[in-house]
Amino acid sequence: MASKETREQHESTGAWAKRYHQTSQAVLESVLRPYDLGPTQWYVLHHLTHGGPGKQRDLAQLLRIERATMTGVVAALVRKGLVEQVPDPGDLRQKTLRLTEAGNELWERLPDPIARILSVAFDGVSEEEQALVSRVLREATERLSLLLKQGTHLT
Repeated sequence: MASKETREQHESTGAWAKRYHQTSQAVLESVLRPYDLGPTQWYVLHHLTHGGPGKQRDLAQLLRIERATMTGVVAALVRKGLVEQVPDPGDLRQKTLRLTEAGNELWERLPDPIARILSVAFDGVSEEEQALVSRVLREATERLSLLLKQGTHLT
């Protein structure tokens, strides 16, 4: 039988934040699967749709993914004909990304998985409660990020 400490860890705020993340990712994937898109591909299309063309490097930083991961995601989107890569005239090592006509057409047909997730997950939860949850998780994340930057260990 699990100890009281183990049970409490499984019911902690961090444990629930992790479960929420994992479950929302699973929903996101299930919504996008019929369109042959993964979550990161969707986020790239989202940013190109709403922010216009942009540098691949900047988009990787914005999405907080490794350059190698971004390279694979973009390669898949290019293969599907949804995004095109254009060399930057000032620095040929850098690529600018933009949606193709097919990418725009697909975007128009796609459901908004984030809106769907939020509407189901937070049905009946007041805006004030949602703001409180966001604030608490943001501040906790900032404190842990600072701990990592300082090189401090949790021993």
